Amino acid sequence: MPLPEIPSPAIKRYLVLGGTGFVGRALCERLFERDAGASLVVPTRRAAHANAVRPLPTVQPVLANVHDDAQLARLVAGCDAVVNLVAILHGSAAEFERVHVALPRRLARACAQAGVRRLVHVSALGVGPGAPSHYLRSKTEGEAVLQAALQAGGPAPTLLRPSVIFGAEDRFMNVFARLQAVAPVLPLTGGDARFQPVWVGDVAQAIVAALEREDAPGRVYECAGPAVYTLSELVYLAGRWSGHERPQLRLPLALGRAQAALMELLPGEPLMSRDNLDSMRVPNVASGTLPGLSALGIEPTALEAVAPAYLGAQFARARLGRWRAQAGRE
Repeated sequence: MPLPEIPSPAIKRYLVLGGTGFVGRALCERLFERDAGASLVVPTRRAAHANAVRPLPTVQPVLANVHDDAQLARLVAGCDAVVNLVAILHGSAAEFERVHVALPRRLARACAQAGVRRLVHVSALGVGPGAPSHYLRSKTEGEAVLQAALQAGGPAPTLLRPSVIFGAEDRFMNVFARLQAVAPVLPLTGGDARFQPVWVGDVAQAIVAALEREDAPGRVYECAGPAVYTLSELVYLAGRWSGHERPQLRLPLALGRAQAALMELLPGEPLMSRDNLDSMRVPNVASGTLPGLSALGIEPTALEAVAPAYLGAQFARARLGRWRAQAGRE
């Protein structure tokens, strides 16, 4: 049974780190819908990145580097609540440490100095001692940093641990759909890895609930959808729903790691890295020992209720665009 909602005192000024990202955009929309009178401060390194949230009248995009102590302190000053969504999926050990550990440490310090009442930090399922990847180890340490900061007078953090997040602009189901649109066969390593995908709208709503409930500070919530899938099943569904279902070629781990190493050398963000493969050694599913979305009054949305529509629509538009381009040439 979900706990009864216990509202917190009104929050009138939010700082959303990572507010221009996939989850951040959904969160800004939810916060605006919840209270159109509250201010949403969204820092960004590039003004263009804030274009998606700029139409919301209460959003205040600010050019800033959140990894700079002085700039971060100015951002936090005067805010009632802070949400940290900043994360990376690829990088060196030093880059993971900078984003997932050093930033939470300086953020906790800034919040303590500014007297911030609420701090919500989005972590990940699979964290814990002995985590096999740089990503999960740094996420684990980031949680520990925030929890230790409470002893130094900082706000009690609320930690959310989502599984892989899906939605119209995700970089998971969409990636596998696009790959199958161009490849006759999809090489796949770690096909038996388990995930419990959660809708971006549910994660955004969970953050809102964590900000509003008086009993949320100091607690950890697992954010997962209603069903568990293997990676192979998710790839199959992405192909089927986008109209590009392809056979899968299962690769042994050694060959898959070699393929990932090559992808890491290509320009831009890799589709898969060796660290991603290491992360998949830990099931990305809820433990069942911690409160989940239902404890925040949220009924998890099924993957099948959302993904077929956005995958089908996006690839239908792509096919229409190609048809029009070809007709124009003729």
